[in-house]
Amino acid sequence: MAVFCRSAASLVKPVFLLPSTFAAVRHYSSGGQFQYILVDKKGDNNNVGFIQLNRPKALNALCDGLIIEVNKALDSFEQDSGVGAIVITGSERAFAAGADIKEMQNRTFQECYGGSFLSHWNKISTVKKPVIAAVNGFALGGGCELAMMCDIIYAGEKAQFGQPEILLGTIPGAGGTQRLTRAVGKSLAMEMVLTGDRISAQEAKQSGLVSKVFPVDQLVSEAIKCGEKIASNSKLVAAMAKEAVNAAFELTLAEGNRLEKRLFHSTFATEDRKEGMTAFVEKRKAMFKDN
Repeated sequence: MAVFCRSAASLVKPVFLLPSTFAAVRHYSSGGQFQYILVDKKGDNNNVGFIQLNRPKALNALCDGLIIEVNKALDSFEQDSGVGAIVITGSERAFAAGADIKEMQNRTFQECYGGSFLSHWNKISTVKKPVIAAVNGFALGGGCELAMMCDIIYAGEKAQFGQPEILLGTIPGAGGTQRLTRAVGKSLAMEMVLTGDRISAQEAKQSGLVSKVFPVDQLVSEAIKCGEKIASNSKLVAAMAKEAVNAAFELTLAEGNRLEKRLFHSTFATEDRKEGMTAFVEKRKAMFKDN
């Protein structure tokens, strides 16, 4: 979960931050005001929730306030029936260069264990709507963990992924050792966690951590396009599909197949399944109503 405010300066070479190319607002109609993120709805039909991490001077270091705001925005999009997918991104320089070291530097074991430190970081992984991470620049420590909590990762061609907590005398604490190992396998995950070395966007794609790599200036728009494509399907059935895929990481093959069958059978209780098959037979576009 690391490289934080201070480590972003010490582990990442100093550069001038690029001007933001993303159009977003600091508030969302049902989500209130935010200090550390920009929130909007994107797509031709405004059906893609959009969250941009916005602490440019700290390379989007993940302070507690930022995580709380992301969770609030996610709650708002979950409750918005018009939103079918969510995109989370940072800046062209950094998705997130880690968590905020200054916030945890003086914490004790008793405080961390007794207070379930970082327990609220897991919100993204529990959202029912599909979440896409659009990663440009650094996704290190907590930034890499945040991206891995999402359902799909798109990367800009200059993106870098890493879990450098070992260099700070600690280990990942927000799922880094678990999700990274499931994504890229034991050997590469162990190498990254034990050395703190980073991998490029191209290496991340080759290893299965990300699904697609795009030019930096096209990344966010491509992620939104993916979100629009997902949002055009039945939101109810998409949630079932997401549940089934996620179960593959926690269940045996036999148990997973049983769950898949139950969810598959459940789609036959929906109007959207009926509409989808009818539209296919009638050779027309399906008009899903999410019920």
